[in-house]
Amino acid sequence: MAKKLQFKRLIALTFFMALAFGGLGYRLVDLQVLRHGELAREARSNTQFVCRLEPRRGDILDCKGNLLATSVFVKTVCADPSLIGTHAAEVAHALAPLLQMNEGELERRLVPRSRRNEKGQLVPVRYVLLKRKVSTDTWEKIQDAMSKLPLGEDAQKLPKKELAFNAALRKSAIMTEPVDDQLRIYPNSSLAANVIGYVGEMELTNMNPPIQTLAGLDGIEWRFDSKLKGVRGWRVSEHDGHQREMVDMREQDIAPHDGLNVVLTIDSVIQNIVENALRDGLKEHEPKSISGIVIRPRTGEILAMASLPTFDPNNPGAPGTPPDALHNRLISDVAEPGSTFKIVVVSGALNDGIVKLTDEFDCEHGKFYYGGTLLHDHTTTLGVLSVKEIITKSSNIGAAKIGLKMGDVRLHDYITAFGFGRTTGIPLKAESRGIVRAVTNWSKLSITRIPMGQEVGTTCLQMAMAMSAIANKGVLMQPMIVDRLVDTDGSTAIKYYPQVVRRVVSEEADKDMVEALKSVVTDDGTAKKAAMEHYTVAGKTGTAQKAEFTFDGKKYHGHYGEKFYSSFIGFFPADNPEILIYVALDTPKGNHYGGETAAPIFKQIAEQAANYLNIVPDKDNPSEAPGAPAVPVAAPVVAPDQPIKTAEAKLP
Repeated sequence: MAKKLQFKRLIALTFFMALAFGGLGYRLVDLQVLRHGELAREARSNTQFVCRLEPRRGDILDCKGNLLATSVFVKTVCADPSLIGTHAAEVAHALAPLLQMNEGELERRLVPRSRRNEKGQLVPVRYVLLKRKVSTDTWEKIQDAMSKLPLGEDAQKLPKKELAFNAALRKSAIMTEPVDDQLRIYPNSSLAANVIGYVGEMELTNMNPPIQTLAGLDGIEWRFDSKLKGVRGWRVSEHDGHQREMVDMREQDIAPHDGLNVVLTIDSVIQNIVENALRDGLKEHEPKSISGIVIRPRTGEILAMASLPTFDPNNPGAPGTPPDALHNRLISDVAEPGSTFKIVVVSGALNDGIVKLTDEFDCEHGKFYYGGTLLHDHTTTLGVLSVKEIITKSSNIGAAKIGLKMGDVRLHDYITAFGFGRTTGIPLKAESRGIVRAVTNWSKLSITRIPMGQEVGTTCLQMAMAMSAIANKGVLMQPMIVDRLVDTDGSTAIKYYPQVVRRVVSEEADKDMVEALKSVVTDDGTAKKAAMEHYTVAGKTGTAQKAEFTFDGKKYHGHYGEKFYSSFIGFFPADNPEILIYVALDTPKGNHYGGETAAPIFKQIAEQAANYLNIVPDKDNPSEAPGAPAVPVAAPVVAPDQPIKTAEAKLP
């Protein structure tokens, strides 16, 4: 009986053992075979991580290699509250001054807490973001403060477990994200801000996980964003239970390729000269805005480009920054240019042989009726004037009569040939085309108003490039603001060269135009305050009434009010120009004439720039004045769309 009972027990034990081993075997098959892929992925997700390595954003430099914009790597400081325990107050007290955070708020972030995971289980929070953009120096101070954190071990003897907890707290509770962030720095504050532009942080939500990156929002930062930002790298590695990387477990480590450096044609010394002069003009005349630009006429290189009020690209959204200070007024704002525009009608008429400098026109003592409407000059003393004197005295009536002799079609041809009504092609954001109406949309009065700079809208850059064509023997150049793109090892990746747009007038006509412009900067002219002691200056003043509009409930009515747009544009040495300078004031207070407001600012910039650039005086040493190098004009000089057939025929 006993043997039978023992046998039954053996069978039962064998059955249960077989069942147990069968269940264990099934479980092993389930884990190792059926769910192998799923569990392997889950295991990797718990320990393996992929991080993208951000490249360093390239620098922006001036033509001499001076830094205008650069990037520095910074840390993102975070914490593991589960390693802090009851010591949140001590940690917050030590770190709040270094992180420049409120101590109470920091303590609340460091208190341990739990969260529910995707399975609904309560798990400790192991990651809390404390501060972004922390410098390397500050991070080193944080590490030092944590290593010396007072936790009461000296006051009492603690058990080994608590001592080990404190050691882990000091070493691992405060950490940084594995990939450094970067901070964009503009070391010269607002210098050339409207050219350089600024950046903003952008979250790339198409990445998993989403990442923060810098993106150019305006200026060179925007236009060359793809070149500056470089190419991302990546790293595949594993971390331990405290989110620390195990370096020896790295599987892939592809280094990022840093962005290219952008070298501008801007010279920071001349840029500073211009901005200081504009600042003086802003204080003296209190205009709505004031702008200036310096160009090498032979190449189209822009040495300085500034507009005030401006902004600090380190903090473009700072309180008190005017919204319109963020855009580049020299390329985006459009205004009637006034008398500076007379260079178009006069040089065109000289080029077509319609007039000579000695031809005379009756300026009728400042009152000229045409189309039943009266056209005024700025003075009633102007009688019969030669073409040269029309420029010298800036006679509106004289310019109108030359326009009538030229005809509307030819005048329109020269307007477009000088580059008005289209963008210049400068690689900056939001450049305006200006306003140039088709001849079919001109009124009967347009032929008398457009020659004096009314009924057209131009940007400062368009006007400067048109005058540069006169300074450049009649050849219009494309403006250059970027010289080259340079790799991190100093090698040139992309080089930019001066580009000819077209020949606008012949050298003979251009020479006559320069002679007329020289007379403007004399005692008889409208810009004697622009005259320089050692250099012959050729230039033109502009004083344009600003159009104002009223609304009667049905439509807008336009008229010229008592606000003005004042300017002066000139180049020197007049016969072999090295630089051209344009200064414009929008709505100056008090005296509004360009010869009284803009011309002295031109002179201030010109004298300092000439000294810095070591330009040889042409008045003191005419025999030593450098000859102008040949303009690199490719054949054909005139672009295929050039409408000025007479100009083409007169080219040598």
